[in-house]
Amino acid sequence: MSKEPVHKPLTRDSHHRNSAVTREVILNAAGQIFAKSGLEGARTEAIAAAAGVNKALLYYYFKSKEDLYRAVLEEYSVSFNRRALEVLSAKGSARSILLRYIDVHFEFIQATPCEGPLYQRLLMTEERSFERLLREYVIPRSERLKALLERGMRSGEFREMDSIHAAISLVALITFYFSFAPVIARVTGHNPHTKENLEKRKKEVVQFIRYALFKDPESKVE
Repeated sequence: MSKEPVHKPLTRDSHHRNSAVTREVILNAAGQIFAKSGLEGARTEAIAAAAGVNKALLYYYFKSKEDLYRAVLEEYSVSFNRRALEVLSAKGSARSILLRYIDVHFEFIQATPCEGPLYQRLLMTEERSFERLLREYVIPRSERLKALLERGMRSGEFREMDSIHAAISLVALITFYFSFAPVIARVTGHNPHTKENLEKRKKEVVQFIRYALFKDPESKVE
């Protein structure tokens, strides 16, 4: 006589894990649709379909479409800040830390290409939410990057420069490429997102930074 299959009861931990996974799937799907259509143009039905859930479950996790939009940006901000601040707070030479930060920033935005368009749309439509994200995430990260540049100048690793404008330029070197990818594609006739072009862009950014900031750009970075 065959035994009935034994089903393990759904524990609180397993329920929490399943909920966390579902929430992440919804956020990923919403991020792509919001980046393409904006807050006003995005439809909750399309987000639910892309996430593979029903619309009711969407509202179980998020009270409204606006709440979901803010949650997407919050998720990106928390995730990137955690990695960025960890690198910027690490021990080591200013040059090595800066190159690691550039690597982390490039890899993150490469993996989340919809982040740039989302922030641009938020800035144009909902200034209050954008101000909070600036205050909680962007400003602390920018201050840490500025402090790293100033430390590098004091140690003689970096040439003398305006740390504020240098930090702006460093961020722009990466974010501009992804934010203006459609324009770059039209102008150059090449797909900016291919593996080959992404690797080339990253290499050029690092090379540019070495010769723009480092006093000795050819020396080995430990």
